Amino acid sequence: MANTFTRHVNPNVGMTEVTMYTVASSTTAVIMGCHVSNLTSSAVTVTIKAAGATLVKDVSIAANSALDLLNGSRINLVATDTVTIQSSAPVSADALLSIMERT
Repeated sequence: MANTFTRHVNPNVGMTEVTMYTVASSTTAVIMGCHVSNLTSSAVTVTIKAAGATLVKDVSIAANSALDLLNGSRINLVATDTVTIQSSAPVSADALLSIMERT
């Protein structure tokens, strides 16, 4: 099995839940990091889900600040699992996932 490191960027996350990443068929993946930055001058909250489970719900990110949402934890995913994100305000956050895929 080959390991491939990838990144998935979602700029301008807003109030509609969007899919950041979907694990391909015949692949497993490990979320190595998840970084979200607040682009606004007010605090916002974000919710991130993986494989249908909520990783963080309405976690607050201070104005013009950023947060490492996994604090060094790793999340294992299997084929067709998704990672989604939603913010409390329109066009308010940038998100970056660091992923290791095993094929």
